[in-house]
Amino acid sequence: MQWRSIVVGLLVLRVLLNCAVWLVFGLGPSWGFDFPIKFTFNLHKIELLKDGDGATVKTNAWSQHMYDSRDPQAKTCSKISGNSPKKSYLSFFQEGRDEYDRKYSSFPDALKVKMRGMARDMFYFGYDNYMKFAFPEDELNPIACEGRGPDVLNPSNININDVLGNYSLTLIDVLDTLLVLGNVTEFHRAVKLVIDTVSFDKDSTVQVFEANIRILGSLISAHILLTDPRHPFGDIALKDYDNELLHLAHDLAVRLLPAFENTSTGIPYPRVNLKKGVPPDSINETCTAGAGSLLVEFGILSRLIGDSTFEWVARRAVKALWNLRSNETGNVVNIQTGQWVGKQSGVGAGMDSFYEYLLKSYILFGEKEDYRMFTAAYESIQSHLRRGREACNEGEGDPPLYVNVNMFNGQIINTWIDSLQAFFPGLQVLNGDVENAICLHAFYYAIWKRFGALPERYNWQLQAPDVLFYPLRPELVESTYLLYQATKNPFYLHVGMDILESLEKNTKVRCGYATLHHVVDKSKEDRMESFFLSETCKYLYLLFDEDNPLHKSESKYIFTTEGHVVPIDQRFREKSWEDQFPCEEPNNEPPANISNMLMQMFHEQKSKMRDSQNDQYAYKKRINFFDITDYNFLWCTYRGYSE
Repeated sequence: MQWRSIVVGLLVLRVLLNCAVWLVFGLGPSWGFDFPIKFTFNLHKIELLKDGDGATVKTNAWSQHMYDSRDPQAKTCSKISGNSPKKSYLSFFQEGRDEYDRKYSSFPDALKVKMRGMARDMFYFGYDNYMKFAFPEDELNPIACEGRGPDVLNPSNININDVLGNYSLTLIDVLDTLLVLGNVTEFHRAVKLVIDTVSFDKDSTVQVFEANIRILGSLISAHILLTDPRHPFGDIALKDYDNELLHLAHDLAVRLLPAFENTSTGIPYPRVNLKKGVPPDSINETCTAGAGSLLVEFGILSRLIGDSTFEWVARRAVKALWNLRSNETGNVVNIQTGQWVGKQSGVGAGMDSFYEYLLKSYILFGEKEDYRMFTAAYESIQSHLRRGREACNEGEGDPPLYVNVNMFNGQIINTWIDSLQAFFPGLQVLNGDVENAICLHAFYYAIWKRFGALPERYNWQLQAPDVLFYPLRPELVESTYLLYQATKNPFYLHVGMDILESLEKNTKVRCGYATLHHVVDKSKEDRMESFFLSETCKYLYLLFDEDNPLHKSESKYIFTTEGHVVPIDQRFREKSWEDQFPCEEPNNEPPANISNMLMQMFHEQKSKMRDSQNDQYAYKKRINFFDITDYNFLWCTYRGYSE
């Protein structure tokens, strides 16, 4: 029997050691801060502590019905108690909690000015050091104080090479941020540097999605703001500017077009070589967000230059993904077979900006089909991904949470959320669902409060990080900014101050701000991604700058998924190619091989485009490289037969 005593002793020792580690690393059961919705966690459930009689109200937890397919409530929201009156989302801030009121109900103007200055200084500390130590390379290594470009020695290092194309990424990505901060002089200098030094004729293999949102989107945004006759940022006209940023955007978009060739579904390849096209060893799998988040930038470009090509290929990809969906959309698809390789459906990585761009495309272009798809997707998300009680701040059940499920049966597929999901409250604000946005934002902010950052993945069942790094992502800041714009509640200024101070304390290094390798011990990685300056700092600055031209202008603006500013402009509701060659309704059945016919014409016309690029004069004057008559036929045929 002695061996049994030894085994029992070892098991007890292991439990004690695990408990010690749990407590030492701060992963214990309490958040340790005051919050209007007070969450306390144990290993298996969340309890909502309501004020009033001081009693703890225990509710059913997500984990209690996670995998029980026999429970008819497993896929639906819990019902509101019949005795719980429906309240406005404003009740979040009007519950009479003395401590909450004392801490969050106001935000002095002097403190707002201080935080705005702190956000501005944060941007310039990163930007100035990039220009000093890294330009013309793509990124700054803020610990070593040196530049970073593509990993040419290891082409398979897609973590680096998907983003860095040897085209001064950070400088391009921050162009409109310089205007948002009111620095017209530096904006002009940066534009001239881009015009004089940047070329996309590079032997670089990049991810189509990243090149689109970071480079193409920024070039288009800067061009629009630079030439906007309404001058929301004052007189920023640049002498002798001849649409060079738009020419660069056009050139890059042409180099991305090969990704749409030789794909039977119309869904693009994930990567393209800027000089040679799709690599011969390219994989046939891509994520939904990567393939379905091109429409805003490609659509604006098409409408600026009067060439439907770019919008057409982007819309074709979106429609293909939409038509492949089941109850939900998966996260990875085979572009040749149309089979879902990744069956996870959620609102985070691999899916996020697909939903975002359905709504933003409608806002920009006014295409009813985009809004129809978004509405159907949002309703499906609410039905299949949302767990917890029906109302945010009252009723039975846990506070709402959006989980990852199997796209075919709706069953929970894992128990983590990722930091990219923190964008979703901002999207809910744009959709008018402010109550749900407030509640979901509170969940992510609670995680931030615990670690001073958002871990890349967080296990909501174990209440601990699954993936521990934080690369200075902007999503929580973006949602905070949009919620403040929607509610004007000073609580969100306090959230922004908390985030700003956490970044300053935990990520600032010798020459910039560094990725957190571990959100618990705050160890760092020597990388400052461009989105830190183009998004994180921008949203923080705007949060505290009430008088910014974006807030005071009579014009309305929207942000791309990379945070680039574009106006909601009537010219983006118009298609000049339709004015010249109006579409006619199809009066016969489409040929069975319509898709192949269209793509064959596409290949032929794009070959002409490549040949025309040798004519620099024509390129300078924005002569369209496609035969507009042929491409109007493509557009009309697509619109008539793609339903």
